[in-house]
Amino acid sequence: MLIKERYIVTAQLDKVYDPKNVEKKWYRHWQEKGYFQPAKKNDTDSFVITIPPPNVTGILTMGHVLNNTLQDILVRHARMQGKKTLWLPGTDHAGIATQNVVEKMIRKEGKSRYDYGREKFVELVWDWANRHKSIIFNQLEELGSSFDRTRERFTLDDGLSHAVRKVFVELYQKGLIYRGRRIINWCPVSQTALSNEEVIYKEKQGQLWYFKYPVKGSSEFVIIATTRPETMLGDTAVAVNPNDKRYQHLVGKILILPIQNREIPVIADDFVDPEFGTGCVKVTPAHDPNDYGMGERHNLPQINIMNTNATLNEEAGEEFVGMDRFEARKLVVKKMETLGLLEKIENHVHKVGFSERADVMIEPYLSSQWFVKMAPLAKPALEVVEKGEINFYPERWVKTYNHWLTNIQDWCISRQLWWGHRIPVFYCDACGWMDATMEDIHVCPTCGAETRQDTDVLDTWFSSWLWPFSTMGWPHQTDDFKNFFPTDDLVTAPDIIFFWVARMIMASLEFTGKVPFKNVYFTGIIRDELGRKMSKSLGNSPDPLVLIDNYGADALRFGVMLIAPQGQDIMFAEKRLEVGRNFMNKVWNASRFILMNVEDDGIFAEKLDPRSANLTLADKWIIGKLSQTIVRIEKHFAGYRFDEIARDIYDFVWSDFCDWYIEMMKDRLYKNTPEGKVETLKIAVFMLKNILKLLHPYAPFISEEIYQKIKDSTEPDLIVSSWPEIDPSLTNDEIVNEFITLQEIITSIRTVRAELNVAPSKKLKLLVKGDDSKRVVKILNIPELALNIKSLAGVEDIAIDADLAKPKASSALVIDNTELFVPLEGLIDLDAEKARLEKEINGLKGRLQAVQGKLKNHNFVKRAPKEVVENERYKETKYKAELKKLEDNFKAMFE
Repeated sequence: MLIKERYIVTAQLDKVYDPKNVEKKWYRHWQEKGYFQPAKKNDTDSFVITIPPPNVTGILTMGHVLNNTLQDILVRHARMQGKKTLWLPGTDHAGIATQNVVEKMIRKEGKSRYDYGREKFVELVWDWANRHKSIIFNQLEELGSSFDRTRERFTLDDGLSHAVRKVFVELYQKGLIYRGRRIINWCPVSQTALSNEEVIYKEKQGQLWYFKYPVKGSSEFVIIATTRPETMLGDTAVAVNPNDKRYQHLVGKILILPIQNREIPVIADDFVDPEFGTGCVKVTPAHDPNDYGMGERHNLPQINIMNTNATLNEEAGEEFVGMDRFEARKLVVKKMETLGLLEKIENHVHKVGFSERADVMIEPYLSSQWFVKMAPLAKPALEVVEKGEINFYPERWVKTYNHWLTNIQDWCISRQLWWGHRIPVFYCDACGWMDATMEDIHVCPTCGAETRQDTDVLDTWFSSWLWPFSTMGWPHQTDDFKNFFPTDDLVTAPDIIFFWVARMIMASLEFTGKVPFKNVYFTGIIRDELGRKMSKSLGNSPDPLVLIDNYGADALRFGVMLIAPQGQDIMFAEKRLEVGRNFMNKVWNASRFILMNVEDDGIFAEKLDPRSANLTLADKWIIGKLSQTIVRIEKHFAGYRFDEIARDIYDFVWSDFCDWYIEMMKDRLYKNTPEGKVETLKIAVFMLKNILKLLHPYAPFISEEIYQKIKDSTEPDLIVSSWPEIDPSLTNDEIVNEFITLQEIITSIRTVRAELNVAPSKKLKLLVKGDDSKRVVKILNIPELALNIKSLAGVEDIAIDADLAKPKASSALVIDNTELFVPLEGLIDLDAEKARLEKEINGLKGRLQAVQGKLKNHNFVKRAPKEVVENERYKETKYKAELKKLEDNFKAMFE
């Protein structure tokens, strides 16, 4: 019983929802309450995500909106399930990208890093990083991201740096890290080595130059084809396929390398493709990875003709020294033409490698670098995915993962930069001692001389591959490491499946003996309406902060989720956010309507038990629909079907709750006893609370704002309230089916009104031909449902007669194999009604024809499941009966 003296009505919503008045307020409230930190309780399961660390140079993009909204949905859902949740944020120091930014900055002052020296320059980068690394997280807060910033990490902070060093030293001691002289990808702008994954291949229109190399002591020539003429200055052989009969007589002969006048041999190697070019391949071991392999097999010299900035050095010859590689290319071609050794030039489309960061053509470059032997680490990483210890969503990415790891190459981990984790290897030039150590070594332990540290830094990914466990305090056995590792889910883009995902799995298994996470969800790529990847240069990448300002964070989150099917690219257009904004307004207006009718806040304190409450059929129907929606949503959460969750929430709230249930409530609110009105509002508030709980992970701000108006003071804030659970037994299939028919009746009558322009003020009569065996008749005999039809369809009278003859000038409806008639005399334009019936008849004929086509297909009847075939036969019978009735009605009315 409500005690009115205890309560004062204060819960009202503004007429119009304004996100600006809500979002910052609630985010600040959640932070102050400590809700983003894991609850201090030991008797519950945990749920942990570590954020894919954005670069310290990063600013919010639509990709971040997608990725972080997905993570926040998972975290908020788990938090409401009562789990001890942690979403751990942090940033990546982004070696090349960050150093490039700072170098560009000081270049404007006419300086380079060498003017500062290593120590001062690194201090300068640290200063820049400290000022910028929080920018993106401040922006992500506006999106509603509920990460725990008290645990924020940085890949160069002391703890992670210690973990990086320990991993390097251990792998070095195991012989899995080594220094080798190999062909690597070299960026001439950043002047550092790049891993294969840091190279982007672009299709370019180039040329194929055909050069003639003279055979020594003969008038014969060998013709080779090349896309990089300048590298011929470093040739040390020409190779042919041993099975190519055209050139077998030349194997072992000596050629004269033009311009250089150096003698080089003709060798036979199976790598050569006889079909490419002329079948003769110039071999430049210092400037091509395939040539390097041939050079190793045939013990060829390795002549490096380039400086680190892609200018040519003295090995290229005096007139080329200091010349840019592309200028050198022109000069080589000119000289070969002058010598009469340029056979021809052909246009040639080929893929060229570019530095991902500097966007400059990379140079295959012979250099001494540090490498990790990856094959021993890859085997266990393949096994855990194969055994299902880690699940990929969508599953198709397992094939890509397996391909990468089965064909894995050693990882070049050294970078010729100053910003990053400096390689912890120390050298003594006096006696030759060297070692990787956990502590800096200043004096040689062997001879006592002064030591020096390796000048290179580690690839940024060398710290990122430790992210799931290093951020928890590893190698120390911290409380966070014990409580929150392994983590649960990883949300990331598929383009870094090898860069990061595979390496994290390898590192985690190697150093903790555990998988780093249980599930990996791969997002799609956000593209524009034309399918183009978003980029600043194309001008098709909207600023998410502007979108939040225009639409609100909830509308942005919900709008993006509606168009984000699992693993598929997202075609984004700003107008799609209008759907999200309209939905927020729909929720707001429905909530406001309910609150406007509440005369006593005591309703909010009522703990409604639907199993014992005095429910109408409409109440039972909407609670059953809620139960069904919750079951579907939980199923979709288990399958990482985020767009389907959004669609289920949207459809249930907009259609079932707002368009139907609230409309059916109105008679009970306005034409009921005070006690009846209170009972109606109890159900409405019960439903609204559950709707807001379902909505909260997707639209946290508006849901919390409304929930605060309808919760009792003893209830927790929405963010930490319980996830909705409804007894499945409350779903009454019979009632649900009755309401499907009820909605069809009301919708059909409304359609007649709309199509025939019958004014809403004009009341209709509904005549039904049938007896009590018909579902439609049964429904119309239920007073509550008949009242709904009268109220929602504008019907003043309903008559049922098993022997009813079709009235003249009436609109005929066929619902569930029952004829219904709406007398139209004096209400309509009969010509329009004739056109409507003809359209309906033609549509039904089309559906009947499609069904009959299936049933005439022997393969379909033979192979389709029995229940599918039976359903098609049922539809055929139903369509035939309905078509006959419509045609009979048409004849009766117009013939």
